[in-house]
Amino acid sequence: MSERKPVMVLVHGAWHRKEMWRKLIAQLPDDLDVRTLQLPSSAPVPPSQLGDLYDDARTIRAATDAVDGPVIVVCHSYGAAPTNQGLAGAQNVRRIVSITGFQLDVGDSMTSSLGFQIPYFWGTDHYAEGYFEMTDPLTIFYPDLDPVDAKSAADALGPQSVASLEQTLTQAAWRTIDTTYIHGTEQAAIEMFDPYLRRARRVRTIDTAHSPFLNRPRELAELLRQDLADVSQS
Repeated sequence: MSERKPVMVLVHGAWHRKEMWRKLIAQLPDDLDVRTLQLPSSAPVPPSQLGDLYDDARTIRAATDAVDGPVIVVCHSYGAAPTNQGLAGAQNVRRIVSITGFQLDVGDSMTSSLGFQIPYFWGTDHYAEGYFEMTDPLTIFYPDLDPVDAKSAADALGPQSVASLEQTLTQAAWRTIDTTYIHGTEQAAIEMFDPYLRRARRVRTIDTAHSPFLNRPRELAELLRQDLADVSQS
């Protein structure tokens, strides 16, 4: 039995910033060490300075390497891609929890997972400048949020580097690290996520669209408590 509580590291998705986790963090146990990080690919910097997939992966790995003890990494959407790239071989990561995530395999990229067809909502007006700008977040990310909350969340989004969504994984941590997939049952194009569910050791469901950390933070926290309990008892 482990006597050390795991640290939880939260990894946000594309176009988002680390502040997106506030509602969820408020619902997690007070004595849990929760750490957020900012991915370089959507950092609050000039678009020309945005990082790529591998920068994101190194940032995530640095966050877990800084923990002297067991870690649970919780990632959302695109965040699952650099998480799996960065955490292959990480000895202290006991579990990855992917929330509506793109659980890519070696050789996959975000664009390849979509058949190399860039969705309209990625916003390609600035492609030549190296970044995408989410053009329809209310429909894609927040269709089940209160309109005021949805607008607030959309206003907090920033540019996402083109490189981060086109680069391929060279390793995939889900192949060796215990993984839970939290599946939003009300997502658009829900069948697209079927392969990612099959790559997880367990699947938990939540009746939301793509962003349960905003719409159902309490219910999401309860699901995460199950993973915390599992790891704490292992």
